[in-house]
Amino acid sequence: MAEIKMNPSVNRLVGDMPKVGIRPTIDGRLGGVRESLEEQTMNMAKAVAEFISQNVRHANGLPVECVIADTTIGGVAEAAQCAEKFRREGVGVSITVTPCWCYGAETMDMDPLIPKAVWGFNGTERPGAVYLAAVLAGHTQKGLPAFSIYGRDVQDAGDTSIPEDVQEKLLRFVRAGLAVATMRGKSYLAMGGTSMGIAGSIVDPSLLEAYFGMRSESVDMSEFVRRLEENIYDPEEFEQAMAWVKANCPEGKDYNPPGKQQSRAEKDRAWEISVKMALIARDLMVGNPKLADLGYGEEALGHNAIAAGFQGQRQWTDHFPNGDFMEAILNSSFDWTGIRQPYIVATENDFLNGLSMLMGHLLTGTAQIFADVRTYWSPESVKRVTGYELTGRAEGGILHLINSGPAALDGTGQQSLNGQPAMKPFWEITPDEVEKCLQATTWHAGMLEYFRGGGWSTRFRTRGGMPVTMCRLNLVKGLGPALQIAEGWTVDLPDEVHTILDERTNPTWPTTWFVPNITGSGPFRDVYTVMNNWGANHGAISYGHIGADLITLASILRIPVYMHNVPEEKIFRPSAWAAFGANEPMGADFRACANFGPLYGKY
Repeated sequence: MAEIKMNPSVNRLVGDMPKVGIRPTIDGRLGGVRESLEEQTMNMAKAVAEFISQNVRHANGLPVECVIADTTIGGVAEAAQCAEKFRREGVGVSITVTPCWCYGAETMDMDPLIPKAVWGFNGTERPGAVYLAAVLAGHTQKGLPAFSIYGRDVQDAGDTSIPEDVQEKLLRFVRAGLAVATMRGKSYLAMGGTSMGIAGSIVDPSLLEAYFGMRSESVDMSEFVRRLEENIYDPEEFEQAMAWVKANCPEGKDYNPPGKQQSRAEKDRAWEISVKMALIARDLMVGNPKLADLGYGEEALGHNAIAAGFQGQRQWTDHFPNGDFMEAILNSSFDWTGIRQPYIVATENDFLNGLSMLMGHLLTGTAQIFADVRTYWSPESVKRVTGYELTGRAEGGILHLINSGPAALDGTGQQSLNGQPAMKPFWEITPDEVEKCLQATTWHAGMLEYFRGGGWSTRFRTRGGMPVTMCRLNLVKGLGPALQIAEGWTVDLPDEVHTILDERTNPTWPTTWFVPNITGSGPFRDVYTVMNNWGANHGAISYGHIGADLITLASILRIPVYMHNVPEEKIFRPSAWAAFGANEPMGADFRACANFGPLYGKY
């Protein structure tokens, strides 16, 4: 295998990466009070900025920059000066910090589009917590929800450390806030239209605009035909990609009946078209300056798409090779260019699942698995079909996540973290881990009963033992978007058991055996009930238990979460949510989201 290089972290999209703004607020009374607090207040801001810079990266691997107000903020004039600096610097997330009383409505952040949090120092020498309560009341009264960060334990005035519980809330808020700011102004690119009547692929521009601040872009799939026939792609990169595919993408068994299999020449042609489709889809998303050199200046620009979807079935796949290779390799953290940030491309142009994948990616920096939530296998059914008795995490049954299309090759679980299977941000992946992911994947001729035009489908089995979170954004008439979340684990099955279960469906597709964490009540009463309450045929699977981060992100976007198994103590929403029913947080979430409405305007 040729040497695998690590590509540098770059911003592939138009627009600078959002920064985190730190607002040190202070008691404005000169003549003793303000002067005594200047150093402590500014040091608090500097400590937060340093902590964030050291612990958070953008999903593209670039460092997160923090901007601190030029002065402490004692009143409205300094608040305005800070707001102007933040505007110039491209701040997308705001954190106000203070150890003392300040003038609430005069010092607060009034930008309605910037996610905001306030850390009020829990100390007895000065009433930082009193300001926290007062300014949050102002945020709530003015309809500008903010997150409350208040340490559990009292600190001494001279203590410059950030307590662990405060650190956890800072990180959760910043990750979610940066995701919101990063999506704003970007595009979802629909490559094609509605696939096989799947409601999630009926792209809703109003939802993208009102809730995500995103544009809806679309191209007909005939654009792929034009670029294929007119050679609108980088020919040198195509040759490089083909050589890489031949060296790294081994073909597996052709499961088509012998009399209906394509010829070798047809399969080779399908490889070439599949690779060209990957180049074309990427160029459509983010552009490619090489196209300008070839005389295609307009095509070189792309659509500034942070996420995309490819319709494929059926109008494309009834005639052309399927998009499986294109989607699998773009969604992965590596290709012929080396290790790089994944692209987010939804199978069947399911933009709701694409947005779910995008949220997971922006929160973690990792590749995402797109999968059908295909089958619940009860312990009794597994025993009947295979003779095997499920044990351990799987003893209550398993969900078969398998997609009529691809999943990121990171989903093999061949990367490792602390000796355990993992899916890591691309900047942490090693060349050896890339090789293992590729070696764990075989490519099979597409099943012609599904894909009349042929193509190549991925096959792998996800390693068990990975903490993962499955989520899905659904659209409900009269309600709008609503999110569901299921944290759980991937599990291993004995080879012979996996084979029997896997080959009952299409064996050319990647499989993940998933067990959600069961709470014993509601939709998480048991594994069957999770499957029975899943809101669509698809799910987005992200590495790690990130349900709490997803809940925080959803609250900023004013999207209610109607099903989750996240421990209550980890849930972090704006303080105003308590006013809508503190004893019933899920119902309060619905009422608060309806009251404040979508972040970017009426839906």
